[in-house]
Amino acid sequence: MTIPSPDLPHPDRRDLRLTDVLFALSDPERLAIVRQLSSGPLDMAHCHLSDPAIPKSTKSHLMKVLREAGVIRNEALGRGRRLSLRTEDLEARFPGLLASVLKAAGEGEE
Repeated sequence: MTIPSPDLPHPDRRDLRLTDVLFALSDPERLAIVRQLSSGPLDMAHCHLSDPAIPKSTKSHLMKVLREAGVIRNEALGRGRRLSLRTEDLEARFPGLLASVLKAAGEGEE
């Protein structure tokens, strides 16, 4: 019996594409996740969506889109998963993008 690896694939910094990052940030729920992670890493279980009625499978899909675009890192941590924002990688590839998107998202709440 083979035990599956808890590691998920993440794109290398040099492989991050602007269109993928912008697509990942275009969904309100995914953007809400990124805003939560902008304060620091979170256990996946503590990362909440604005609508608690959203199914767990949808939450997992939102995380997958963010991870595959290179916006977040999703790593095994014990029996759970730890989410973190790839700020340094995004800043290196697209200077100022993440800060601008987060600022604009914050202004929409006022």
